Amino acid sequence: MLSLYPHPRKSGNEQEEVALQNASKQIVQTAILQAVQQVSQESQQKEKRVNSSVSLQLERGELTKKHEKK
Repeated sequence: MLSLYPHPRKSGNEQEEVALQNASKQIVQTAILQAVQQVSQESQQKEKRVNSSVSLQLERGELTKKHEKK
């Protein structure tokens, strides 16, 4: 981004520190993204298992039998 205000030159140490900070931010963002994706996948898998279980119970008539007892 171009700026109208001159920026003082950063020393090698400052540039290295900025590069390390940027790398650290990227690592954290990547780790967060991976964690969110993993939780989402696990949630979807759990939902599929529950849906499959309910479907099997419906096919077997197990759910309706439980309600008839009440």
